[in-house]
Amino acid sequence: MIFSKLKHIIPLLLLFSAFTCHNSVFAQVNYLAGFDKKKIHFGIQLGYTQSKFEDAYTLNDSVRSMLQGSSSYYTPGFHIAIIAPDLRLGNYFNFRLMPGLTLINRTFNYNWTDTYVNQHHGTDAKRSVESVYGEIAFDFKFRAFRYRNFRPYLTAGGSYGFDFASMRNNKNNNDQSIIRLNTSDIRYTTGIGFDFYLRYVKFAIELKMCFGVSDLKVPDDDLYTLSVDYINTRTLMIGFTFEG
Repeated sequence: MIFSKLKHIIPLLLLFSAFTCHNSVFAQVNYLAGFDKKKIHFGIQLGYTQSKFEDAYTLNDSVRSMLQGSSSYYTPGFHIAIIAPDLRLGNYFNFRLMPGLTLINRTFNYNWTDTYVNQHHGTDAKRSVESVYGEIAFDFKFRAFRYRNFRPYLTAGGSYGFDFASMRNNKNNNDQSIIRLNTSDIRYTTGIGFDFYLRYVKFAIELKMCFGVSDLKVPDDDLYTLSVDYINTRTLMIGFTFEG
């Protein structure tokens, strides 16, 4: 339900952001002139995500005889984090610590052979995994020169996530639509963003890509899990940041 609502909310946020940022950049007054000279400041980030699994098709010949392959496509999610704190390291560098929460729903799509489907009626072509990650993320932020009320930047960092909705310890069988994943996920991130200095707050739009390096696969004896040799995550996020 929350993911369907996001499809309507995000365009409104983008429209509001475009209008606000346009007015800010071309304003005659430089807002928050001393903001970037502060040693520490805080904020909040709201994000719309698109996530999928990155997996390797199994080399097991017996499984390949039944399954032609599996795939995963990007599906929507939601992210919220607190910037606590943003630490100034110099004129162009900042360090940010961002504890937060991410809700995502990822899917596997299976392409079974016709022979296997005819022999096993009711075989699932798709299985979903819902996750609620508590995260601790950090970023190093490199900022370009400020132009009026506008300043672009690049980010690089990492994050650790713990899945509170993980079914790692659940008993699995082929009658259940469950793919068990490990609870912990480690990722590295890279992104680009744009700071806009408004009258009372600094607002930013950020595009970030997260690459999972942990193998999330929990060994299991059902075909849905045996079809892949490892499971990583990929997440694309559009973030809206407010700092004061």
